[in-house]
Amino acid sequence: MTTPDIRVEKGHAEPEEVAAITAILLARAAAPAADAAPAHRGRARAGWRRLERENGFRAPHSWR
Repeated sequence: MTTPDIRVEKGHAEPEEVAAITAILLARAAAPAADAAPAHRGRARAGWRRLERENGFRAPHSWR
């Protein structure tokens, strides 16, 4: 006897319920991927600067 691919962790599921959830999971796996386009059309880069990417030294009287 082989081990089942899906098992119920808590509670009791009837064979029809396991078959239904298996059909849903297989349908989702076979569905074509959603558009690869980003959900928003904002900037390509962040508008702020990261400190670790700044030059090593800035004069104390200079600011940005």
